[in-house]
Amino acid sequence: MGRHIGIVACSAEGAALCYRTICLEAAALMGAHDHPEVSMHTHSLARYMDPIRRGDWGAVGELMLSSAGKLASAGADFLICPDNTIHQALPTIESRCSLPWLHIADGVAASAAARGFRRLGLTGTRYLVASEVYPEKLAAHGIEFLRPSDAEREEIDRIIMEELVYGVFRSESVAAFQRIIARMATAGCDAVVLGCTEIPLLMNDGNSPLPTLDSTRLLARAALQRAVG
Repeated sequence: MGRHIGIVACSAEGAALCYRTICLEAAALMGAHDHPEVSMHTHSLARYMDPIRRGDWGAVGELMLSSAGKLASAGADFLICPDNTIHQALPTIESRCSLPWLHIADGVAASAAARGFRRLGLTGTRYLVASEVYPEKLAAHGIEFLRPSDAEREEIDRIIMEELVYGVFRSESVAAFQRIIARMATAGCDAVVLGCTEIPLLMNDGNSPLPTLDSTRLLARAALQRAVG
């Protein structure tokens, strides 16, 4: 069966993509229809958004720790969180958690380094792209980054929070991302981080002006390797 994966979820669409990736891609490693044991717990997105808007990352961390405790009780061996934004709170609770975590940005940074990318465009919620969640991990690999402009941050954030988390995918939003990513390409980026777990439901290598680093699936694959390794 492999190790038991615990998913500390936040927004439903991204968590569902992460879960499906683990279960569907496990067959290639474990055999037909097989996958590791997986448990998931999530508080409502509304409970997260209130402290996020206030910048109260300690309160965000407490919600994550609450989920972590429930997953530990369910028998999980390690934890992942398929939400880039709330990784800002992980340092506030990691030492108090009984289980180890896989950090979403570690897999992205390692994949970027392995593929030879040197300068990445960041996309995600306005809270994520203003944070140090990715810069710290990229710096360890000597990789540069570019944040979106203020106007681009607002546009991306609106698409995520008003459309993607509700499972709404519009051609106009694809065009907006294409425009932003193309601008990052002209600014010297050679790849783009899809740093919100819902963005890969809208953007991919087939419609992006730059190669994409899919944080959701990279995290799922890292968890799968940890579970069966």
